[in-house]
Amino acid sequence: MSNTSVAQGANSHAILVATTRAPDARPGTYFDGERSSALNFASITVSVPPNHKAGNVEWPSSKPGNAQTDFVTRDGEVLPNEKQFLAELNQRLKAQPKGQRKVLLFVHGYNTLFAEGLYRFAQVVHDSHAPSVPVFFSWASRGKTLDYVYDNNSATIARDRLERTLRLLLASDADEINVLAHSMGNWVTVEAFRQIKISGNVASASKLGTVILAAPDIDEDVFKSEMQRIGKPKKPFLIIVSRDDKALGLSRLIAGGKDRIGASSDTAELANLGAIVVDLSNVKAMDATNHSKFAQIAEMAPDLRKVLAQGIPEQEEGGLAGATTRVLALPVAAPIAILTAK
Repeated sequence: MSNTSVAQGANSHAILVATTRAPDARPGTYFDGERSSALNFASITVSVPPNHKAGNVEWPSSKPGNAQTDFVTRDGEVLPNEKQFLAELNQRLKAQPKGQRKVLLFVHGYNTLFAEGLYRFAQVVHDSHAPSVPVFFSWASRGKTLDYVYDNNSATIARDRLERTLRLLLASDADEINVLAHSMGNWVTVEAFRQIKISGNVASASKLGTVILAAPDIDEDVFKSEMQRIGKPKKPFLIIVSRDDKALGLSRLIAGGKDRIGASSDTAELANLGAIVVDLSNVKAMDATNHSKFAQIAEMAPDLRKVLAQGIPEQEEGGLAGATTRVLALPVAAPIAILTAK
């Protein structure tokens, strides 16, 4: 249910949506947890309350919520096709100076309802002050802890649709496409990159900017295989890990004891694969599972927050072997370990 009221001091963020979720007929719900055979599109405006605390989502206790104290959906519309989606994206990009037209694409994780992913993305956009057009890719998660296998299969099904979305973004008037994926959303994201690499048909690939993989729910061996196929990225992936991530601990148990990248202790090897590793293991989380620490970056470390807005520098192309690990020189005032290869 939408809340059209405007609260003094609140900030609104208009988010474009591409989703493999089935439409939901309930007013203001837009999409549910079931799978759609088509890629659906929408534009939804989320209001962030004036009392917002960085890293947090102030959830409504009841619908439609209070715009003075809660995150609320102000309005939204379903876009009929990808042509309209692209036209809407280009219209919003025109508001930025040429050469500074950026897109931030967010891919949510496991156990996430549509509204949960949408509000989390609105929080990240708001806290990072990223001067980008926000685009939310939402795959068909049911938002239930026991539906892990369903979610995993839904994520796998969504690979082609995310690839299509990435190609639409690359074909837009954007100068740079930055990507933020969380949890199981990383599986969808890295697989989509792998598919694009294999196709060999990568128009405007130079537009791809910073790729942030937050708490990746990917088997370590699978990730290594994917990265070997993709190759060392021109701009290093930024991987956010935390060894105390309880959600990834459960995923590890379901996966037969195989470590997940997002809880990896072998950060040096990740750096060797062409990544900057941000280890948040010693950071106190705002959620009980320690799975959403990435959302606290804006509050913890302004230098890392700038990554969302400005991107990270390119690295030399080449093989994956022979790298050494060093601490990245950033004045981060938080218990964060940052590793990169040189």
